[in-house]
Amino acid sequence: MSESITIESDGIKLIGEYSHPINAKGIILFAHGSGSGRHSPRNKWVAKKFNEAGFATLLVDLLTEKEVKRDSITMEYRFDVALLAARMLIVAKWLRRRHTLKLGYYGSSTGASAALIAAAEKPELVAAIVSRGGRTDLAGKSLPKVRAPTLLIVGGLDTEVLELNREAQRMMRPAMKLEIVEGATHLFEEPGKLEEVAKLSIDWFRSHVK
Repeated sequence: MSESITIESDGIKLIGEYSHPINAKGIILFAHGSGSGRHSPRNKWVAKKFNEAGFATLLVDLLTEKEVKRDSITMEYRFDVALLAARMLIVAKWLRRRHTLKLGYYGSSTGASAALIAAAEKPELVAAIVSRGGRTDLAGKSLPKVRAPTLLIVGGLDTEVLELNREAQRMMRPAMKLEIVEGATHLFEEPGKLEEVAKLSIDWFRSHVK
C-alpha cells in the first residue's frame, strides 16, 4: 500500500510518499541528495526493492515547496545539511509517534550527511544507516557520535567521494562498514550497479532493522 502524507511542524509542511507492505519488518526513511526529492527515479526504484524485501519506506522532501523553488535558482538549501538534518528529525519523530517498528536511514550524497548528523543528535530514533555515495565530510564532528551501525557504499570510480568515506570510516566506531562497488561512478548509473547497492542495503537493514 502507498499513500501521500503531509507532515506539519513549526509552520513548515513536508510532503512524502509512504509505502508499507503487510507485516513490515521496519521503516526506511530516505534522505535525498543535492537538488533531488521524493520523485527521484533512483530512490523510487530502490524503495520498491526495499518494499519487496518487507520494509516500509518513506520518501519525503526535506525542503518545503517554496524552498525547493528558491533552491532551484539559488542552490542555497541543498548543502545546508544542518537544516536537512533538523528536518530528518522532525520526520523521524513523526514516524516514532505512529509506529513501533524500528527505523533505518537511507541517505544519498548530501542527504547521507544529513542522516548521519540526525543520527548523532538523536541516536535513540534510528537503528541503522546506509549511505550511498555520501558526502560524509559535511557531517564533520558528528561522525564520531553516530552509534547506529552504518554502511558506507561508494562507487569504485567515484575516487574523491571514496577517499572522503575512507576518512569518515576512520572517524567512526568499529560497527561501521565500507563497501566499494567496483566499476561504479557517483550515481551508480552503470548496468547492474544500483541493483548491487540495493542488495547491500537490504542485507544491512535485515541485520540491524528488525
